[in-house]
Amino acid sequence: MQAVFVALQQSRRVFLKHGRRAPVSSGGHNGRSLPAPIPVHAFYADHFILPLPSGHRFPMAKYGRLRERLTVELPQVRLGQALPASDGELALVHLPAYIQAIHTGTLDAAAQREIGFPWSPAMAERARRSVGATIQACRAVMAGAGLAANLAGGTHHSYAHKGSGFCVFNDAAVAARLMQTEHARRHRATGPLRVAIVDLDVHQGNGTASIFASDDSVFTLSLHGARNFPFRKEPSDLDVELPDGCGDTEYLEALERALEELEQRFDPGLVIYLAGADPHEGDRLGRLKLTFDGLEARDRRVMDWAWQRRLPLAFTMAGGYGTDMEATVQIQMNTYRTALDYHHRWQGMAGVWPADRSATDPATPHWQNPAP
Repeated sequence: MQAVFVALQQSRRVFLKHGRRAPVSSGGHNGRSLPAPIPVHAFYADHFILPLPSGHRFPMAKYGRLRERLTVELPQVRLGQALPASDGELALVHLPAYIQAIHTGTLDAAAQREIGFPWSPAMAERARRSVGATIQACRAVMAGAGLAANLAGGTHHSYAHKGSGFCVFNDAAVAARLMQTEHARRHRATGPLRVAIVDLDVHQGNGTASIFASDDSVFTLSLHGARNFPFRKEPSDLDVELPDGCGDTEYLEALERALEELEQRFDPGLVIYLAGADPHEGDRLGRLKLTFDGLEARDRRVMDWAWQRRLPLAFTMAGGYGTDMEATVQIQMNTYRTALDYHHRWQGMAGVWPADRSATDPATPHWQNPAP
């Protein structure tokens, strides 16, 4: 793992040398202008504020804070409002009765408590848009963007018939099924789109594992705390359980072995990556001991693994419950800086990699940041 940290430090020196991000030249060979860099697309829904009771342990403010920092510090991330997922899109995974109950606020009290949020119209709308953000990110990468993101998402505790653990609808599952549907419509002569869901939230993705338990076209990988929530886990295609106090070296070695096994067993055409901040040593609910550098090395390894295989990758923020919310947001900012590094590599592949341009989302989102 020493090589991982050496590469990480070399990349960090490039960022620091140029003021956090590498400069973009305004001139090309022989004085010709280079085209403007293609931004990383990222989608948000933090303007739908859940009215949580005083003292609620979910750090809702982290989403808005992340968007604020991205706007100021990383203008190459182009922020767009997430569109809501439709009933039909949600129904690719979730039962119609459950979708309707979320829409109307008619879940029974026990089911609402299991989600962990009180019902409100904002909760129902934000849940749809959190799924919509991952759908839009997946469409962007399937159209050739390389990497794209959801500023929230990673709602992996949601099952087909119920929500749980602050997760209402399962964004990665809905997006995976929808990308498969759209791919089949465009490429009838080829096989199904195969999707790898790489879940590095500290909590096991039990809902995702349940949804795809009998689906050979989706591979579910989860690295998580063995003694952490959920206490009744569902079998993923590959589960890696980590002991309390697991640090950088042990974690990165486990991740390396997991990616090797994934490659041996599965050949994906799309990767959905849950980049949870909650393995951090300062997380209230994590129980692991990863440092900022360890988490950045983790992100770099996953993105490098996808890049080496020219696999489009959509990523979500998943969990993060730091005792200091700014630490959680810093981890997420580091994920975006790493993503920009790999995004630049995808830009260098323009015109070489056969992008599936017909996957582009037909609806035009509202962009907060203009293209730089």
